Amino acid sequence: MERIPILRMGTFLLVTIQVDMHDRLATALQDDLTTRIAEVGARGVLIDISSLEIVDSFIGRMLANIAGMARVLDAETVVVGMRPAVAITLVELGLSLTGVRTALSVEKGMAILQASQQHAFTIPELDAPENEETDDSTEHARSQT
Repeated sequence: MERIPILRMGTFLLVTIQVDMHDRLATALQDDLTTRIAEVGARGVLIDISSLEIVDSFIGRMLANIAGMARVLDAETVVVGMRPAVAITLVELGLSLTGVRTALSVEKGMAILQASQQHAFTIPELDAPENEETDDSTEHARSQT
C-alpha cells in the first residue's frame, strides 16, 4: 500500500504530500502520523499540501482530525502551502479546520512551530501576584491594629 513519508526534523515531524490524496491514503497518514508522534515525542507537525490541487470534505476533515489527535498527543499542527482554490473549497464546504494553524510556506510554518515551542517552555512566576496581594493585605491589617 502507498504511504506518505514522515520525516523527523528535531522535535518536529514534516509531512509533504506530493500525490493525490484518496481516502485510504489519508486514513493511513492519520494512523502513521499519530503513531510517529507518540513514538518520537514530537512537539509539532508540519504538513505541506502545496502539491494538492483539490481537497474534498473527507481530506479536509482528516486534516482537522490529525491536528486534533496531534494536540491530544501534545503536538501542534501547521498546514502549509495551501493553494487559493483549496482554501476556497474548504470554506465553501464549511470546514474551518479548527485547531489547525496555517502558513504560506514551509519556512513560515517552521517558524510558527519553533515560536510555539519556545512559549510552551516559558513558565510565568506563579507567586508574584499573590505575594503582592498578600503584602498589601498584610500591611492593611497591620495598619488597622
